Amino acid sequence: MSERGMQELALLLTALANAPRHGYAIAQEVKAITDGRVVPRTGALYGALDRLLADDLIRVEREEVVDGRARRTFALTPAGRDRLAAEAERMAATASEARRRLGIGGAVQPT
Repeated sequence: MSERGMQELALLLTALANAPRHGYAIAQEVKAITDGRVVPRTGALYGALDRLLADDLIRVEREEVVDGRARRTFALTPAGRDRLAAEAERMAATASEARRRLGIGGAVQPT
């Protein structure tokens, strides 16, 4: 999977990290997490959720009909939590290296 693809999937997993959510709520959570920089399109969102389901990173927790429309509520699986934790560590290491190279936060910039 591409770097950008993993970042987008990490946002979806992050949106589900503290509570199960249905598709629209996931999109709104991603928007909030990114301060509005990322607003998932409906088609792309459900395609990504289908990939996460196929990879056993999320599961359907509940299915219901609301206003005549089917609504699925998704939750992280243990494998999804593990993947998100690993991705968070990878992103933190990359950010730490970027700060080090920029000399931010008291780090000494190499000459």
